[in-house]
Amino acid sequence: MDRVTLTEAYLEELESAGLSSEELLGNLPQNKILNSDKPNGMGKWLARPVFLGGEELTRLAGDLDNLLTALDSLPEKLFGGDFAAFARAVGLTGPQVEAVMQNRGERMTRQSRADLVCDGAGFKLLELNIGSAIGGVDNVDVCRELLEVPVLAGFAERHGLTFVDSLREQVHNILTESGFCAQDAPVVALTEWPSAFSDELPYMTQLCERWGELGLDATPCHLGQLEVREGRVWLDGRAVDIIVRTFLIRDVVGPDAARLTAPVFEAARRGEVKVFTPLDTSAYASKAALALLSEEGNRHLFASGVLESLDRILPWTRRVRREEVTLENGERVDLVEYATAHADDLVLKPTSLSGGKGVVLGWADDLTPEAWRAHVLAALDSPYVVQRRVRPVQETVPVPGGGVDRFRPVWGIITGVNGFIGGSVRAIPSAAGDVVVNVANGAHVGALLHEAPAPVV
Repeated sequence: MDRVTLTEAYLEELESAGLSSEELLGNLPQNKILNSDKPNGMGKWLARPVFLGGEELTRLAGDLDNLLTALDSLPEKLFGGDFAAFARAVGLTGPQVEAVMQNRGERMTRQSRADLVCDGAGFKLLELNIGSAIGGVDNVDVCRELLEVPVLAGFAERHGLTFVDSLREQVHNILTESGFCAQDAPVVALTEWPSAFSDELPYMTQLCERWGELGLDATPCHLGQLEVREGRVWLDGRAVDIIVRTFLIRDVVGPDAARLTAPVFEAARRGEVKVFTPLDTSAYASKAALALLSEEGNRHLFASGVLESLDRILPWTRRVRREEVTLENGERVDLVEYATAHADDLVLKPTSLSGGKGVVLGWADDLTPEAWRAHVLAALDSPYVVQRRVRPVQETVPVPGGGVDRFRPVWGIITGVNGFIGGSVRAIPSAAGDVVVNVANGAHVGALLHEAPAPVV
């Protein structure tokens, strides 16, 4: 079966069952880890999961694997291995490039969350979040809570639907990419920036408890609590083997940041501690890196099968510069003239911000042509990309008060050492209008259930 067929079949069952959206959520609103970082102690949840068929999942997982491999190859293929040049090309500032060069990994991590939109024909990538700070790995709890409701449990059993334990796979990512196995019993410090620590501590505490249930000895802390001495990094008198980094590139270039980062990064270079994941993820995760994959002049770097994957999953994306670019149909156009004349079909995005910050939707009702042009010109030769608009297929979901509503979803597909390791969805109700899908705009979070991946032939 496929996404559409599974959805239609489940909606028919829900109509016959006559359950309220609150009943369909079960105990999800009371789940500790899922609600621990919510200001009012409760998130907004979709009353049903989204679905993927086995063949759909196999193709999507393969496309993401090709995408990550292609990204990993860019510094070598385009810059002769000069990672600093790659980082500058994808929009990192001078201080950010300096910080990245102090804390690089031997290879690009495979832990990522791809934020995608389904346009009916397939999935298109909006952005790629890479590294240890990605959200959504606790989606396994959303799946488990929803499957406690009998109507979904029965449907999933009849149709062979399942999910991946993403938290368990995250533990596997941490161990494997840091060079450990479970039997080594490494000591882990889940490490935030000092100014964000108090806000994040409730969630970090819950996450460390869940990791503990999976055999990972982890403690939440902030960077200022780590000590470097006697050839090791220490936390509360215990030698730390792995620092799981949740602080971001923007933190490490702030005032007095080097006082906190330099001792730890130097210890990592000496092999006294592992950092999961190093700061180089900031360069790979830049939307300008996706533009490098999308640009016509770089297509010769990749094999035909990889190009097919990239064409399926990547919307047309270009760095905002005064130059001629190639459209999907092969036509050559001046980027600035084309962008200003086609606002309804384009979106402007900062290369390294997340959560929809700084995004300008060219088709927004309150955006005049003059304002759009001003945004495009202001972004020239700055860390911005312009990207083709993707028109998503909406999902029908039961809502409080009875009946259903249409939601516009963004799918978050997570990858790791073992490839596809789970997913979830964020969705905006129709009443919110055509806005960026994020929590600030009222996004609800939902689960992903899928058939077993089809065999690769």
